[in-house]
Amino acid sequence: MTEYLPSYVQGQWWTPDLPQAQAPIATAAEVRDASTGEVVTRVSTDGLDLAAALEYARTTGHDSLAALTFHQRAVLLKQFALALTERKAELYALSSRTGATKTDSWVDIDGGIGVLFSYSGKGRRELPNSTVHVDGPVEPLSKDGTFLGRHVYTTLPGVAVQINAFNFPVWGSLEKFAPAFLAGMPTLVKPATPTGYLAEAMVRILVESGLLPEGSLQLVSGSIPTLFDNLRLGDIVGFTGSASTAESLRRHPSVQTGGVRFTAETDSINASVLGTDAVSGTPEFDAYVRQLVAEMTTKAGQKCTAIRRAIVPAAAADAVIDAVRARIAEKTVLGDPRAEGVTMGPLASIAQRDEVLRQVRALQDAGGELVVGSTESPEVRHADGSTGPAGDGAFVAPVLLRFADAESDAVHDVEAFGPVSSLLTYETTAEAAALVARGGGSLVTSIATHDPAQAVELATRIAPFNGRMLLLDRDDARSSTGHGSPLPNLVHGGPGRAGGGEELGGIRAVLHHMQRTAVQGSPEMLTALTGVWHAGAAANDDGRHPFRKSLAELRIGDRIASASREVTLDDIETFANFTGDTFYAHMNEEAAAANPFFPGRVAHGYLLVSWAAGLFVDPEPGPVLANYGLENLRFITPVSPGDDIRVELTAKQITPRETDEYGEVRWDAVIRNQDDEIVATYDVLTLVSKESAPAEVVTA
Repeated sequence: MTEYLPSYVQGQWWTPDLPQAQAPIATAAEVRDASTGEVVTRVSTDGLDLAAALEYARTTGHDSLAALTFHQRAVLLKQFALALTERKAELYALSSRTGATKTDSWVDIDGGIGVLFSYSGKGRRELPNSTVHVDGPVEPLSKDGTFLGRHVYTTLPGVAVQINAFNFPVWGSLEKFAPAFLAGMPTLVKPATPTGYLAEAMVRILVESGLLPEGSLQLVSGSIPTLFDNLRLGDIVGFTGSASTAESLRRHPSVQTGGVRFTAETDSINASVLGTDAVSGTPEFDAYVRQLVAEMTTKAGQKCTAIRRAIVPAAAADAVIDAVRARIAEKTVLGDPRAEGVTMGPLASIAQRDEVLRQVRALQDAGGELVVGSTESPEVRHADGSTGPAGDGAFVAPVLLRFADAESDAVHDVEAFGPVSSLLTYETTAEAAALVARGGGSLVTSIATHDPAQAVELATRIAPFNGRMLLLDRDDARSSTGHGSPLPNLVHGGPGRAGGGEELGGIRAVLHHMQRTAVQGSPEMLTALTGVWHAGAAANDDGRHPFRKSLAELRIGDRIASASREVTLDDIETFANFTGDTFYAHMNEEAAAANPFFPGRVAHGYLLVSWAAGLFVDPEPGPVLANYGLENLRFITPVSPGDDIRVELTAKQITPRETDEYGEVRWDAVIRNQDDEIVATYDVLTLVSKESAPAEVVTA
């Protein structure tokens, strides 16, 4: 295909208007097959109304997402993942044109789909089925409980703009889209031009699925020079690319004074440290070499997390070099990814190849000795299976440089974004840690050692300089996802040079697209805002046991207040002997009285909780299907023989499950004694039917 790559804006596909002569647009960029140099498509935004696309996201997109709860959005994320899975063969076919092998494509495509599945699950498990997220405990602000404080997260009113790198066009988009979508923020994707056609195919599949809420996802294929001029408070930009570009964007007035949130993932001179115990022949040495070669060759080294500095004990340097050379010779077949047996493809473009070679020369000029590989144009395997010159393909062979001077500024500053690593040596653990820190902040550092003391010393020294660390040893080598594999449930980002951000990963990535606000008010008002009952708010005891109510009938604040029950010494001893819990506080009056926490022998806390269940439960079959746990249990006031206890159980939070015929109800449980003192507090968790079962029809 050589037509212009479409954008998807304002709910429709858009391509630039061609001149009457049908000549290519002068400003258009040609995108070529990374292996053959064949023109794949052309890219231009000439005539695109970017301001209108942004406003469409802020209005139509925001409104359509605001109508959905976190759980409803989470369900859609799973459906997106399934839609992409059904058509991922199309994505794999296109991905090969970017220079990606099947393994590379799996990381990008299946990895991106996995992000959608992951956030779908986390959204349903860790977020409420509402549009407001409560953060942290209640802060009492008055003695009488009528004035409270609480933090809440609400969706930002703008658009999440993502400016992506060329190396992972699917995963790179989806790792940003998923948390933004879950937060309720519409997304505008700007993929890197060299591989933007793969991102376009991914968006097209989602559009054709019919699942996307209107305005929730837009795609701009091509340059966006006026983007920042059209951003405002409430908008977010997530950038992946060079540190110099990030710094330029960060200086824009929209970011500096306009309130636009800007996060960046940029250059990262990542390191991998070989422990002094990991000598040749150990599982750790072998794992280290496998990992280093994998990071050099996977995606042709075009990974922001790839190992750029291999930091090894001086005594192990030659052994590491020999092992790397041997493994590359044995395992690496350079060529067109469509050819059988190819394990490493080209770089994404000729321009990228030339830039990598330029950086290698800079490293050589700074003292780097080329000990593995060559910078000459390599022989490669072509799509037809033949072997010959690289031709117009963007190929570079794996390269390892050795620096005699580990303190050379260049090796800690120059990133050759390709199949290139540099080997440095150290004598002491402190020296190794100092070399890691010279990178100025990294996405990830790995440590290969089976010595816990060495691992702890290194990890504690280097953690402030890294967003993520991998501790690699014989126990986890087979199951480890590897040095360069960010996971959707963990931080992806890093300090300093790496961009300074760590917003991606887990629910914190969702909250990054929301505003955290402190709210002060009465229990009634906080209950209304959050959908969570607060002590002091109205409670409803209408005479009907709340366990007889389905989710359709149950309301926040529905309560049962139990009768009282006396606790006797015989009860305590029976429970102790029955359970085996004969702790002295329950069985030895003298020892218990000597304890500053107890007035003498006291009842077991779990006895009280068990009795409380008996006091509030309605035993007949009904809407309540199961009790599946307690949370936040605290024992406050000891209960002595002769004391009475009673319990108040209040519907605190109701969470219907979108894909089931039941939901979760969180109950606020408070046990009190005869003096109205609080004995214990906790949350009871139950599963409750959405609808009551129809009454049984009795016939004569």
